[in-house]
Amino acid sequence: MSTTTGRTIIVEGTKITVTGRGDEEFISLTDMLRAKVGDFFISDWLRNRNTLEFLGILESVHNPRFNCGEFAIIKSQAGLNSYRISVKDWVEKTGAIGLRATAGRYGGTYAHPDIAFEFAMWISPAFKVYLIKEFKRLKDEEAERNSREWSFQRTLAKVNYRIHTDAIQEHLIPPELTKAQVQLVYASEADLLNMALFGKTAAEWRRHHSKLAGNLRDHATLEQLVVLSNLESLNSVMIHQGLAASERLQQLNTIAITQMRSLVTSASVKQLTTRGKR
Repeated sequence: MSTTTGRTIIVEGTKITVTGRGDEEFISLTDMLRAKVGDFFISDWLRNRNTLEFLGILESVHNPRFNCGEFAIIKSQAGLNSYRISVKDWVEKTGAIGLRATAGRYGGTYAHPDIAFEFAMWISPAFKVYLIKEFKRLKDEEAERNSREWSFQRTLAKVNYRIHTDAIQEHLIPPELTKAQVQLVYASEADLLNMALFGKTAAEWRRHHSKLAGNLRDHATLEQLVVLSNLESLNSVMIHQGLAASERLQQLNTIAITQMRSLVTSASVKQLTTRGKR
């Protein structure tokens, strides 16, 4: 029986740490080693010729800075009784990016998932199957959680949009306007927010993205949706205060820049958005 908990997956009773996010995820080989019966070391696996061939191909495909010349020298020595190589040496000599050796209390050897799955086969075929299963479950749970959070932000944006349109109706639309004129005012205010946050109107975005479905806001990032919700509320207040559109645009743009800078440098937001890209 195997379960997934947070950023730790449990495979056949062994806790295995998963670090990083998105394209930079790594699985702990040190943790996986605890499931191996008998004496077995990562260096034993690394010195094997089949292992080196696999790592060499993987690095050649995904790592443009991989030192193929140094790899050829290492590969020529593989299988010799006297030959030994550590993960640290492998990384330093070849510039490999698929394996990492870290020191400290939470240190150990970590590998890209593709490499970790290969390493798992050396523990047992069953262990590899369950590792892949639990890693996929972890990613599915994170994707679902991210989707729920994104949906919440989208709903929040819609609620604030209603507050925003109510303020427009109360203060900017005289009763004498026709329905078409009313819609024009709504669109004008929506584009005021678009300009403040995206630097373009809905029509300008459509001209450059004619093949995409939906509108400008449907393709907004999570950070942009958060700021958009804030701008809609703030614009409602400014409308009640009687500020002119030009003044509101300038203030909202300044606020959008400040808030976006804060969000894009937030570690928690980075983790949330990268999960959603997987």
